[in-house]
Amino acid sequence: MQIKHLNLVNFRNYESVDIAFQPGVNLLLGGNGQGKTSIVEAIIYCSSLVGPRYGGYQSMIKLGNEKSLVRALARYLDKEFLVELELNHTDKNRAKVNKGDVPTPRSVLGYVKTIHFTPEDSRIVHDDPQDRRDFIDQLIIQLSPRFAAIFSDYERALKQRNSLLKNIRTLSSTSMIETLEAWNQSLIGFGSQIIAKRYDVATKLSPYLEAAYKKISGDQRLATISSVSSIFSSESENSTDYAAVTTADEKIIAELFSRQLAQLQPRELERGYTLVGPHRDELKLMLGEYPAKGFISYGEAWLFAVSLKLASAELLRAESQSGDPVLILDDVFSSLDDDRLQRLMDLISGYEQVIITDAIRGKLPVFENITRFEIFDGKVRQLDG
Repeated sequence: MQIKHLNLVNFRNYESVDIAFQPGVNLLLGGNGQGKTSIVEAIIYCSSLVGPRYGGYQSMIKLGNEKSLVRALARYLDKEFLVELELNHTDKNRAKVNKGDVPTPRSVLGYVKTIHFTPEDSRIVHDDPQDRRDFIDQLIIQLSPRFAAIFSDYERALKQRNSLLKNIRTLSSTSMIETLEAWNQSLIGFGSQIIAKRYDVATKLSPYLEAAYKKISGDQRLATISSVSSIFSSESENSTDYAAVTTADEKIIAELFSRQLAQLQPRELERGYTLVGPHRDELKLMLGEYPAKGFISYGEAWLFAVSLKLASAELLRAESQSGDPVLILDDVFSSLDDDRLQRLMDLISGYEQVIITDAIRGKLPVFENITRFEIFDGKVRQLDG
């Protein structure tokens, strides 16, 4: 897959810009704050509807404007798809594919596939479980776009169930217990699919992770990933030592989920929120004999995170009908020494399209097939040679 053309209108610091990307390496050069990350952010948003920076989609709309437009022309095999997104401050967001309206922006998922690398990726390893859940869930959506709706449905069921638990606690209403059972079934139905899919994807990702970490780090310790869940745990709700998921059988998972909800219901009614489910689950990341979180250095954590991204790209390459994802490296050169930088470049050199942002011209590796762009003050200029 490759992005052939990108058009932005009132996006971040850009009033209007058009970029014709090429196969191979596309290098975006410019100082800090000039708009390099905004360009790749637009591409990433087309593939996930989630930006790599905090603040939500409204922060992407150029200050003083009511809406922003993002148009990305993607090509894979002999097909081209024009994905258009209209982001609005007050109105609903809209989307089109090949000039035709689609029901919701979520309908564009699957047309553009990307894997992006940033210096902040180490938070996947070091920070909260939510960062690890976000990582695996975004990869799941790229592999199976229909899961975007399942995640949304689960979040809606969870929100409604939590609200009901609080009302039962406050009002002491026994009549609401029957309604609670209905939301239990929704939670179990959507949640079981999520738990099963996370297990499936983590299992497939693990051998790619092991290989990528060895190649980029030169370290022979095994880097592994597995899915752990509160559904499979017999511990109390305060424990983070959840048990490993051992099956992708949704029927078995649903039975375990139902059993846990029944067991924990008195405590949930006391507390007013749901104590078990995929919203509390984790990815277990190991480097050798030790958990990656809390036991490895910042540098090792970043290499681990980069390896997770490389493994994700390899999994998408192997399983996606659209072939290679577009690889996006946003300001990562300064985070790697020369040896590891070259190893990373060797690992990604075979991908159809790579987009790299950088502010330091002196540390650039040598590329065989490269197109250079200069970014300055919200303007983009393709450089000769």
